[in-house]
Amino acid sequence: MARPTRCRRICRQPDYDGFHPNGISSQEMITLTLDEYETIRLIDLEKLTHVQCAEQMCISKTTVTEIYESAREKVADSIVNGKALEIAGGNYRFCDGMETCRFRSSCQKQVGEISSPAIEAKGENTMRIAVTYENGEIFQHFGHTEAFKVYDVEDGKIVNEQVIGTNGQGHGALAGFLSQGQIDVLICGGIGGGAQNALANAGIKLYGGVCGSADEAVKAFLAGKLEYNPNEMCNHHGHGEGHNCGEHTCH
Repeated sequence: MARPTRCRRICRQPDYDGFHPNGISSQEMITLTLDEYETIRLIDLEKLTHVQCAEQMCISKTTVTEIYESAREKVADSIVNGKALEIAGGNYRFCDGMETCRFRSSCQKQVGEISSPAIEAKGENTMRIAVTYENGEIFQHFGHTEAFKVYDVEDGKIVNEQVIGTNGQGHGALAGFLSQGQIDVLICGGIGGGAQNALANAGIKLYGGVCGSADEAVKAFLAGKLEYNPNEMCNHHGHGEGHNCGEHTCH
């Protein structure tokens, strides 16, 4: 039996969720996972050795080397071949400021900013649905949503509703945020490929390309009548600053 993959400890989420070539609308996207990003940060920026990086991330030196080489190859491919780079997903957990962390002072601040969803553990027979949310409507850019409306469903009926903030988290961390909240289903508008992969890895069923009232969308989902686009893709990374992800077409 294969050994389970160990979660990689990271101290902070990226300040930026993607980069793209200046003046070029790149059609190719590379996804750098958050654990790959962390090895680049620790080794190339913080100047840690591979052994020190392994201790910081709570994994083996061999694993660090594999992750680091993969990360460097992706960054090089992006720079040399003009491919857009998205930072999202991966097998990771945020540091809790434990004694072995080399960056405890800054990490403790980060931990305070990245709180788990303020919702209780769900029942065994409860389905939990999250919707990107703003003023009663489905917010149209997953990675920039400031809140989710969460619905607990039992026997096909909504038994509890709650709006939770994302604490300013972006693309790369939101899948983990939802996973911590025991979300089973996500309904949203536009969403990038990296975030889609991260949600799939977290076991969260995605229904993208949906517009309108959040409440009505959930009711339609429960009735089996929700109109969505399984191929919905947010291409905001290839646009300039004036791009508005609220412009996605709803299906």
